[in-house]
Amino acid sequence: MEQKKVFLITGASTGIGEATARMAYEAGYHVVLAARSSARLAALEKELGHDRVMACTCDVSDWDDQKNLIATTLERFGRLDVVFANAGFSKGSPFFGGEDKPDEWKQMVLTNVFGAAATARLSLPELVKTAGHFLISGSVVGHITSTRNLYSATKWAVTGIAQSIRNEMVGTGIRVTLIEPGVVDTPFWGSVPKPGTPELKADDIARAVMYAVSQPPHVDVNDILIRPVGQPH
Repeated sequence: MEQKKVFLITGASTGIGEATARMAYEAGYHVVLAARSSARLAALEKELGHDRVMACTCDVSDWDDQKNLIATTLERFGRLDVVFANAGFSKGSPFFGGEDKPDEWKQMVLTNVFGAAATARLSLPELVKTAGHFLISGSVVGHITSTRNLYSATKWAVTGIAQSIRNEMVGTGIRVTLIEPGVVDTPFWGSVPKPGTPELKADDIARAVMYAVSQPPHVDVNDILIRPVGQPH
């Protein structure tokens, strides 16, 4: 009997990650849920069922946490087929004015940039074995700079990471997709003010992820830029 494919998602406890986890589960995958929030992951694992779902507490800014995530996944399910490097957040001061928040800047870069790169570095050797699929969460602000915050620069970096990985993996059979949402109504915003534009739902982005993943093996959807109707930037 064919072994079920394994879909790993970082930032899986809320928002886009959680919505993607639900759709991947419905599509028949074994699903690995990774995030810092142990309680939220455990609740989602319980809801979906332990047979095909595994929760793993992981801070993507910590290399050893990510090594453990990959090792635990392989120990439980034996393979990796799809990895969605989705973890990220926005915090900190603008470049001019307001309070200095260097610690928040540093943690955002470690999570959004180093964390995504580490997910790629640690998972790609396993994805090569399955001719798998690597997806990464960028943003509309990885093309433009509409936010007064270092967050936009981290997403420009993610755009570069995605392109670099795709170029490097030519000839391996691996597919690479950059998912670039506009404004999405999720807990991501926290204390960050929303821009007051129309909003997408987390499920809208999850459907885009599953669209890319569900294509025939020879089709590589490189970039999905998705805004709500009426978002001006």
